[in-house]
Amino acid sequence: MAAGNKHVSEALEHAKEAVSHGKQGHADALAKHAETALKHVEMARKEIKGTPHIEESMKKLEDAVLQAKAGRADKGTAAAEEAVMRLSEAK
Repeated sequence: MAAGNKHVSEALEHAKEAVSHGKQGHADALAKHAETALKHVEMARKEIKGTPHIEESMKKLEDAVLQAKAGRADKGTAAAEEAVMRLSEAK
């Protein structure tokens, strides 16, 4: 179960930071926080098997990183917001 998993909590915090920076148009900071969140999601995935919310949040964070690195803070923010929603459901 994902509830109480420290990596899920850390991923959620960094994903929220990514959204915050993305809304300010800071694509570089969005990418940094989304990458950190992604690392925590990957660690959580190893500890928690078969959780669809974790899998979906990984996809959204990967998209957020790609969009942010391409300078598209708006699209990166939207993907990060989806990740926050999925991580909140996993928590």
